[in-house]
Amino acid sequence: MDSFEQAQQEVKTLSKKPGNEVLLRLYALYKQGSEGDVSGPRPGGFDFVGGAKYDAWAALQGQSKEEARQAYIELVASLKAQDQPR
Repeated sequence: MDSFEQAQQEVKTLSKKPGNEVLLRLYALYKQGSEGDVSGPRPGGFDFVGGAKYDAWAALQGQSKEEARQAYIELVASLKAQDQPR
């Protein structure tokens, strides 16, 4: 298992669910790291969640998969560090 896959597993073990902004960032980095640039039409109408996800992913347009994977790994590591009991 590589570090990117390991981070995908570790994020599921957090005791507290991250806020919506962080969740969108995780989603966008995951999609960019696994699929590359966003494709297809933006969800419209009343699909607010779908639109937000699309926009977050589209904001990473042009970032390499490797950069996105590394940023995802680092974000999960920082969430894990914050998640530790003091």
